[in-house]
Amino acid sequence: MTSRNSTQTMKPATAAKKLGVYLEATPAQFREGVVTRDELNALQADPPEWLRELRRNGPHPRPVVAAKLGVSISGLARGGVTEPLTTEQIDALKRDLPEWLQKERATQAEVRKETARLKEQQAAKSAEPRRPRS
Repeated sequence: MTSRNSTQTMKPATAAKKLGVYLEATPAQFREGVVTRDELNALQADPPEWLRELRRNGPHPRPVVAAKLGVSISGLARGGVTEPLTTEQIDALKRDLPEWLQKERATQAEVRKETARLKEQQAAKSAEPRRPRS
C-alpha cells in the first residue's frame, strides 16, 4: 500500500475568503477554477495587480468592511449595510459618521471591554492555588 501526495485544493470562494477579497469582483479565471494551496500561497506572497487593486479599492467583503469600520458583521446588518462596499464608500461612512455607525462602534467597544474583563478574570482564577480535597 502506497500513499500518494495529493495536491490540496479549495473552492474559489474559500480562496477569496482567505485572501480577504469579494469573490464576485475577482477575475473569471479565478472564480471558475479551483485554487491549490501552492497557488494561494503564491497569491499571498506576490499578489498580482488585480488582487492588489481589490485589496486597495474594493469592493470589499463584509468581514473586511466591518473591520475597516470598527464594527461587527451583525452591526453592519443592523445598520442596513448588506452589500460589499468600496474603500471610497467606507471612507465616506467614516467621514459622515451616521448614528448607526456611532452606536455600533460603541457596542463593539463594550464587547471588547467585557471580553478583556472576562479574560483577566479567567487568568486570575487559573493563577489561584488549588486547595486539596478533604
